[in-house]
Amino acid sequence: MNESNAAPLSRRKLLSAAVPGLGSGLPRLYLRGASKQDASAEPRDVLVHVLLRGGMDGLTTCVPHGDPHLYTARPTLAIAPPGSSGGALDLDGFFGLAPAAAPLLTPWGNGHLAIVHAAGSPDPTRSHFEAFARMELGIPLQPLGSVSSGWLARHLQVTPALGAGPLRAAALVDVMPMTLAQAPQTLPIPDLSNYAFPGAPVTAALRESLIAGMYAGAAAPLSAIALDTIGTIHLLDLIDFANYAPAPGANYPAGSELAAGLRQSAALIKADVGLECVMLELGGWDLHSQLGPLNGVMALLLDELCRSLEAFYLDMLSDIDRVVVVVMSEFGRRVAENGSAGLDHGHGNAMLLLGGHIAGGQVHGTWPGLAPAALDHGDVAITTDYRDVVGEVLAKRLGNTALAQVFPNHTVVFPGVVV
Repeated sequence: MNESNAAPLSRRKLLSAAVPGLGSGLPRLYLRGASKQDASAEPRDVLVHVLLRGGMDGLTTCVPHGDPHLYTARPTLAIAPPGSSGGALDLDGFFGLAPAAAPLLTPWGNGHLAIVHAAGSPDPTRSHFEAFARMELGIPLQPLGSVSSGWLARHLQVTPALGAGPLRAAALVDVMPMTLAQAPQTLPIPDLSNYAFPGAPVTAALRESLIAGMYAGAAAPLSAIALDTIGTIHLLDLIDFANYAPAPGANYPAGSELAAGLRQSAALIKADVGLECVMLELGGWDLHSQLGPLNGVMALLLDELCRSLEAFYLDMLSDIDRVVVVVMSEFGRRVAENGSAGLDHGHGNAMLLLGGHIAGGQVHGTWPGLAPAALDHGDVAITTDYRDVVGEVLAKRLGNTALAQVFPNHTVVFPGVVV
């Protein structure tokens, strides 16, 4: 096609061409006054999935202060019982939160936060890379290579889209995580406010028109991916992320990429553009030395994570019935501290779930105990499979009716974390 003969498409026309039926509704994409989900449609939550890469220590985050074996195994690193200096913030008489996790008391007190302890992947690996792969692909205890798509991608593949928009899911990272590998209408976008068509603005419309025309006739799935990408560029351009005003009381911590991502996620969810899932990550948890549960690295990470989650919760409080947050790590850390004031790779861990339809204000799961005979090779034994937790969320809140395709060779047993 000759550029001189091509009529440039306006942004509205380009998005309308890429996403039939959406063009007439574009003004509603601006914040303040955004429309809600169609009342006649099946109610479905937006899933916000936060993956803590590196192996977060669940025994520091959610302290089993009622288990005396914790203090035998961790004479210097265990968070002290409630009432002590720097002690745990009691939740139920047995479990408590680390002081750095205090912001979680806000959703906990409102019944919107649940913790599942002794949870995780039953796969025995303690390798970060193997654990990531099997957890994100949804195939613990199964050979790598048996599937190539992520568990959340398969959920989107077998579940009808909420609307006609170009973006069903987004990963706010540079590279698509395995969890969303092969997901339809899904893009990795590290900064939603800065996702623009490259090149000089003066020729952008013309170049976009040429590219859209070129890919419109391409074979699937290339055609749809290209048009969805172009559509998403303009979709995000219509949302004023820079001037987005969070709800009163929602104070996202400055300087945190996670907080910035959750703030942008809140703006995107409130815009009601058909988003179904958003994935974020927070790394740095691989603390083999100098754990610092009260005033070191672990405390700083927990502070960032929990203040960010509290801010997102307060920001979405008026819409909390249509949001569910799932926070998990690839594995936990060993029960016993090592000689470097740190913790080595472990197994069982704590998962966090937040939302309006979560059975909150309680710690779920069967506690296996920390007595030496109860441990799994020195680690917290897993009594709740993470696939059962996220499977219940998918089935009860995200409209999934084909969990066997999401988690092959596994029968999901609902642990009762969703109401």
